[in-house]
Amino acid sequence: MFRCQQKPGQFYEKDISGCAVAAIMDTSGKVFSGQAIIDSIETQHERSNGLGGGFAAYGIYPELADFYAFHIMFEDDQAAKETEKYLYRDFVLERKEIIPHRHDSGIKKHPLLRRYFVLPRPIEEKTPDRVFENLSDDELVFRAVMHINKDVTGAYVFSSGKNMGVFKGVGYPEDIGRFYKLEEYQAYTWISHGRFPTNSAGWWGGAHPFSLLNWAVVHNGEISSYGKNKRYLENFGYQCTLFTDTEVIAYIFDLLVRRHGLSLEMAAKVVAAPFWDEIARMPEDQKQLETLLRATYAGALLNGPFGVIVGFDGGMMGINDRIKLRPLVAAKKGDFVYMASEESAIRAISPQLDEVWAPKGGEPVLALLKDKTPAYASVR
Repeated sequence: MFRCQQKPGQFYEKDISGCAVAAIMDTSGKVFSGQAIIDSIETQHERSNGLGGGFAAYGIYPELADFYAFHIMFEDDQAAKETEKYLYRDFVLERKEIIPHRHDSGIKKHPLLRRYFVLPRPIEEKTPDRVFENLSDDELVFRAVMHINKDVTGAYVFSSGKNMGVFKGVGYPEDIGRFYKLEEYQAYTWISHGRFPTNSAGWWGGAHPFSLLNWAVVHNGEISSYGKNKRYLENFGYQCTLFTDTEVIAYIFDLLVRRHGLSLEMAAKVVAAPFWDEIARMPEDQKQLETLLRATYAGALLNGPFGVIVGFDGGMMGINDRIKLRPLVAAKKGDFVYMASEESAIRAISPQLDEVWAPKGGEPVLALLKDKTPAYASVR
């Protein structure tokens, strides 16, 4: 809390711990309506200011689970035409449609919102005048997202994973949820965000979650290392184009886990690494590991206050900065795992809990599907 004196005896108080995060996961894999996450994030209404809200949902497209679901916002028809020309050239298009939304939700102005279910074209179907490397489908999608967001004026891919989707915009999160009719979707994991922007503009592409492939990140705080992180990621082909510091977190997890093969726990040690004096007091084998990670991935260390929830195919993870400058609460009830900025957001939808706790700074909370443990979930 800042107390700034305006006149003698008068003070202006500003709470800079705003932004709200919330997440629900049924680890049995059963899907449930998005109304629950809307109710949860609405409990934290006062942590937002109406300049951004959003959700990510996993398991929502079972009938199209093998296709990448591109959610794209366009500023105008020209941006849509240019993007579609590119998609038709390099991808097999299974379905194209407007992302369903309400016209009476209170969200009066929004970009064109469309989704495309696609697969990269087989190599033999591509034009002979282009050079192709032996790249995975994930890598081809990654390159397509970077190209569209950087080079196509007025087009922004805000979701590109399989059997998942991001829904976000300018407004309070509960209004954004209703705008996208999320109560009609069924997912096994829901994560959400209510934004209170401090150092960047409130606009549709800058709302949370930030997503790439199956990663989706919501964040309360401020990444003061954004410039360093951005320059580091550019060495690996990532382009930060959405003008919000949280974007680097999604890309860092993609780099560390998908491309470099680190486990989620290892990635957590990188982004919220212990202080050097803590490392110096560790047992020798642990000291060597922590030193190696900090030296190798210095550019991926996140500085500043943060409470982050990361969604991925088969699970979610919550983590705080090293000294816990932002709140994060976790809880369990049967097969359900909950995370939020405030305990009230959890009890609003699950009053009786089996367990509730505040994770320590830098200590990840990991929730995984019982029958689908990702290969990168455990330390390797």
